[in-house]
Order: sequence, then C-alpha cells, then structure tokens
Amino acid sequence: MNFVFISPQFPQTFWNFCDRLKKNGVNVLGIGDTPYDDLAQNVRDSLTEYYWLPSLENYDDVFRACAFFSFKYGKIDWVESNNEYWLELDARIRTDFNVTTGVKSDKIEDFKSKALMKIQYEKAGIPTARQFRVKDHDAAEAAGLASCLREAKAFIAKTGYPVIVKPEIGVGALATYKLENEEDLEKFYADLPYHPYVMEEFITGNIASYDAVINSKGEPLFESMTCWPPSIMDIVNKRLDLAYYVAADMPESLRKMGRAAVKAFDVKGRFVHMEFFCLTKAKPGLGDVGDFVALEVNMRPAGGYTPDMMDYAHSLDVYQIWADMVAFDERRFPAAEVEHFCAYAGRRDEYEYVHSHEEIMEKYGSRIVTCERMPQLMWDQMGNMNYTAILDDEEQTKEYINFVQEYAPGSGPQA
Repeated sequence: MNFVFISPQFPQTFWNFCDRLKKNGVNVLGIGDTPYDDLAQNVRDSLTEYYWLPSLENYDDVFRACAFFSFKYGKIDWVESNNEYWLELDARIRTDFNVTTGVKSDKIEDFKSKALMKIQYEKAGIPTARQFRVKDHDAAEAAGLASCLREAKAFIAKTGYPVIVKPEIGVGALATYKLENEEDLEKFYADLPYHPYVMEEFITGNIASYDAVINSKGEPLFESMTCWPPSIMDIVNKRLDLAYYVAADMPESLRKMGRAAVKAFDVKGRFVHMEFFCLTKAKPGLGDVGDFVALEVNMRPAGGYTPDMMDYAHSLDVYQIWADMVAFDERRFPAAEVEHFCAYAGRRDEYEYVHSHEEIMEKYGSRIVTCERMPQLMWDQMGNMNYTAILDDEEQTKEYINFVQEYAPGSGPQA
C-alpha cells in the first residue's frame, strides 16, 4: 500500500501517524515544506521517502511530487494530511490521481463549509443554531450596504443579540467575533471581510467534542469525548488561558448524536472531531440545560496534543488504531480496563501566577506527562507553556487546572 502523507512534520506529533503506518508495512511517502536535513529524526524514520517542496501552496509542484511517487512506487492508495488546512489539497490530489479512499474535490466543501454543515445536521435530526450567510465585501458593495444591513437585522430580530460572526470556511476561532448590539453590527458591516462569513445565534453552553476513528463502513473503531472551554474565540481575543480535558467516558446522548452525524456526513475511513454545545442555559427550539446542540464538524483529529491526551486518558494508542483502520479496516488495539481524565492547562508569558513552575512540578510532577514550550504558531490559542497531566476524575481535573492557572494578584487578562 502506498500512502502519501501531506506535511508529516507539522503538527509536530503527526509523525506518529506515519510511524504506525510504516510499522503496518505501508509505504509512507511524505511531502512537506521543511527541508529534509531540518526534519526531526523521528519524522525521517517514520517515512519510506520524503519529497521536499519550498511551499505546499503551489499545486503544480505537489502534483509533480505525487507523480514521482506514483512512477516509483505504483498507484497511490491513500492521501491524507489529517490537517484542516490541507483538506482541500488532499481532496484535489485524490481527484487527480483517482484515489478512492477519501473525499474528492466535488464533496470537500460539505466538510469545510459551516453553512453546508447545517444541511447534514438537519438530515441527521440534530438541533443546531440558526445561521445566516453574510455577503462578503464585494457582494455587499454590489447589493448596497443598507440592503445587507437590513438582511442582518431581520435575522437578528428572530434570534436576538448577541450573535457570532465567523469565516464560513476556517478552523479554530481566528477572525471570529461576538456582536453584542447594533453598534457592533454596523462596525462589522463597515469593514466587511473579502471572504464569506456566517452569522449564528449565540448559544450559552460548554463545548464537548465527539472524537472517533471511523472505518470504511462508517462504523466507529474508537470513540472519545473532549471537554473544551465555552469560547475558544474568547481565549484568542481576550488572551485567556486555555484549559481542556479528555474525559474517561461520554454521555450516551453525545455518542448517539456523534454517530448520527457520522452517518449524515457519510464519513468513511477517517479520524473525525465533531463539536457540540452542552447547553448551560435552555434555548427555545434547541433544548434544555444539559442537552447537546451541534456546533460544527472537523474531518480530522482534534488539534494540538489532543490525540496524545486520548492515549493517556484511555491507555491506548489512537495513532495505531487509525493506522490499523487504514491498513486492515479493523481495530486491533485492545480496550483499556481503567479510564482516566487527561487535562491540558496552558500559561502565557505575559501573566504572573500564584504557583511557580517548581510548585506545580512538586505537587503534580508524578502525574504530568507533558511540560514544554508550545510552538509559536499555537501561542494565540494554546498559550506559551503546556502542562498536561493524567487525573483520576473530573473534580481532581478541575483542581489541577485551577492550581496551574491561578493568577497572581494584579495579573491576568482582567487586571
């Protein structure tokens, strides 16, 4: 089997996907924009061959790299990056090289567009926030700003303030805003983006994700729940500290919704990360406190170190489970007898904290599995410093997060 892996060197843990594939006897053919001599040794060892390109944005160069691999090794069987940014590139390669083990260009928008996702949720019978497609800068200029504002106000008349505006296609919470009133709305429309946006009613709730490895029949081989802060947008825009955790188990209601979404989106042969609100305030037409409401789907693993956190929480190897799905279309890794919680607590250089690094290590050192500086690209969302630990239960998890992130008097984002 010939597997083309796009950008195996970034994110920095993704070499594990390649490593497990290679151990399964797969030819792992990497294409990336880091020179070979600059690759970490574990990345090099995980690949059968590596093709360096100055930029993965130049599709002609990527095509030539795939053509070289196809000439040397034979037909390409799989193409994947497991990275939101490269999903369209993955699909285009599959289309041009007739790779049938993944989504092609004609379907990839269903996986990336926050507007098209709504159609699939309706098909699955999953409640989701009402949404309005915002005209981009050029379309609004042609239609007239006053007309566009009237459309937006008509939508808000149904939902009320606040509303969220975010890129129709995008990842994370970058360029996402909360509009609290008419002044915020008019300010947003006075400087409309040049790319498509959507506007959604605001939902009060925490975020829980359904994370799963799905086989070629659309069946889950592995399922997990990760609990996130209510607003990644606020983490970025207000410079808050990020904390989240992988739970030992998940409510059956979330499992049922996750599986329904997998079926509606016709997911096959993928690692998926599907986000839901768990309502902390009842929302008419959507649900009561504790009910789950769909947020969005991501057809790739959860970001950052979350796959590793799943390993720690469930005492397994999700990279191996994924690689076994690719190579054998089955799960070969046994289920764990004991489940834990695994929590990430980030800290920012700009703040001072009650507890020093030494105090954290003295109290939780035996439980901490990762303690390191984060890559600069992740600072806005995840902070500068990462403390990740294995905990016994939710109460202990929350105590740990509070200990790591307690601000010193006069410091912190509200100071």
